[in-house]
Amino acid sequence: MDSQANQSFSDDQELAKVLAGVSQNTDNNLQFEETNATASPVINPATISPDPVATDQNNEPAIDDIAKPAAPEPVMPTPTVSAPATAADPALDTIKQTALNELRPLVDKLDVSPEEKFDTYLLLLRSTDDKTLIAPAHDAAIAIVDEARRAQALLDIIKEIDYFSNPR
Repeated sequence: MDSQANQSFSDDQELAKVLAGVSQNTDNNLQFEETNATASPVINPATISPDPVATDQNNEPAIDDIAKPAAPEPVMPTPTVSAPATAADPALDTIKQTALNELRPLVDKLDVSPEEKFDTYLLLLRSTDDKTLIAPAHDAAIAIVDEARRAQALLDIIKEIDYFSNPR
């Protein structure tokens, strides 16, 4: 037998086993459309000879003659690499760095709420990785009136300190 016929025979055999198990659990009220498909023979493993050239009582090929399906190739996920938006345009990156450097000495002069001042310090801290901004960011965090927002700001400060403390 050629390998395609062996594969089909093996698949038909497995399908017959599954269908036999399913038919035992189905409701007898189900109606099915009849087709002209021919039924595949079902081989009882107990009647198969261990000799690869031998046949069973029904003159069917032994199990060793039936080609086993090849193991499927593992599917490797394709990694997606996203480039930073600033890397696409060096001119924008230059403007951003200049603005960050100009903003840093002016943050204390901003007439904004403590929450906004903290957010500004956090933005500067994360954009420049300048450890000296942790203390003023902490001062802005403790000035936040809302306790829930102050707690979140303090957690952000702790995370930034952990970031700087752990080697990359």
